[in-house]
Amino acid sequence: MGVTAVVLGGGLAGMLVASVLAERGPVVVVERDRYPAEAVERKGVPQAHHGHLLLPGGVRRLDALLPGLVDELLARGAQRLGLPEDVVSLSAQGWAPRFPAVQHALSCSRALLDHAVRTRVLADERISVRTGTDAEELRGDAARVGGVLVRDRETRRAAELPAELVVDATGRGSRTPRWLTALGVPPVPEERVDPGLAYATRLFRAPEDAPEHFPNVSVQASPGTGRPGRAGVLFPIEDRRWLITLSGTRGGEPPADADGFAAFARALPHPVLGELIARADPLGPVRGYRNTANHRRRYERTRLPSGFLVVGDAVGSTNPTYGQGMSVTAAQVVALRDALREHGGDTRRVQRAITAQGRTSWSAAAGQDVLYPEVLGRRPGRADVLRHRFGRRLERAGARDPEVFARLLRGHTLTGSPAAVLHPRVLRALLRDAPARSSAEPPFTEAERAVLGNLEEDRT
Repeated sequence: MGVTAVVLGGGLAGMLVASVLAERGPVVVVERDRYPAEAVERKGVPQAHHGHLLLPGGVRRLDALLPGLVDELLARGAQRLGLPEDVVSLSAQGWAPRFPAVQHALSCSRALLDHAVRTRVLADERISVRTGTDAEELRGDAARVGGVLVRDRETRRAAELPAELVVDATGRGSRTPRWLTALGVPPVPEERVDPGLAYATRLFRAPEDAPEHFPNVSVQASPGTGRPGRAGVLFPIEDRRWLITLSGTRGGEPPADADGFAAFARALPHPVLGELIARADPLGPVRGYRNTANHRRRYERTRLPSGFLVVGDAVGSTNPTYGQGMSVTAAQVVALRDALREHGGDTRRVQRAITAQGRTSWSAAAGQDVLYPEVLGRRPGRADVLRHRFGRRLERAGARDPEVFARLLRGHTLTGSPAAVLHPRVLRALLRDAPARSSAEPPFTEAERAVLGNLEEDRT
């Protein structure tokens, strides 16, 4: 039987796409890397060393695509974080209250997540993979794509892979705009908002006295102040380890050396992450990353050739500090599956369904980042400023009222429409607009606070 689909890119997006396309026939995944046998970082995923959070919307969709996967990840040590109960977070509004959990996110290493997904997907006999292979060009014309030319990276031998459907899931470095131009397709409209964000991450072993279920701890950046945004977050992951990621926009980038990393954490609006770093044992060097601009390609405004789709970061990617990338990708793959079932071979309609899943995430991320100084791509307008002020009022309302917070969370975690904030209870809370009472110190439990030992007492 011939190949029904070729998926370009064998990362998280590519694996998820292959899993849904297999119901239509044989699938070949083309991946330039060689896969490691164990759950370790690989060269083709440079951001894998950094913190990742699978939002509740992503958790639900991932489990719908690969039933049982979430339970497997939890069994292998992934941390289930109740929102907001298991989050200690400082914003411009103060420390967020830890209301009882209304949703749950998942925190684990990217290596564990990718390995678990890849193992499940490649167990399907309808799916094969060609590793160590580059995709070089599309075969077809401006009306229809019928395959792809690939080349083995070691032997340099080229091969044609004909297919009814080709899907680009190669991520931020996608070459699709160039390939389409070669076929005679007009240039793809693109948008970019780049606040110059850089981030640095270091892996630590949690202190022996730290509770096994430690919260996610974050000190958030504040856009709109005229100063670079600086932030930090602790991700509890498997095997009693912490990934601590520090970030800063242009002019406020974190250092990539151990001493500078720790000093940057202590200099944030609250030194809690620096204090936790002082108690933990480092398990590796500080790793930096800078490919973080908000960037989207408007394929829904392009007359794509039939038989071709684009998904994941190859469509659009947002500032990773907002933590929505993997969850948006899972939503896009669910949309791809459902649209193919409904529209069959009408790939233009399918692409519109895919693209629609990233609009809310783009608006939120780009609308925030445009407020930082020296941003590239576009300047902030009055609408951006008003949206930011409205968001601040919503945060204040959510800090006072658990039900209001739950409604806000639906939009942030991709589990519901942002329109949920238009509920009468939310509107009444907005009219009051009084700041919630917030402690000067992180709202840790007694066991969590004990991890800081005398450091907190010395500071006070």
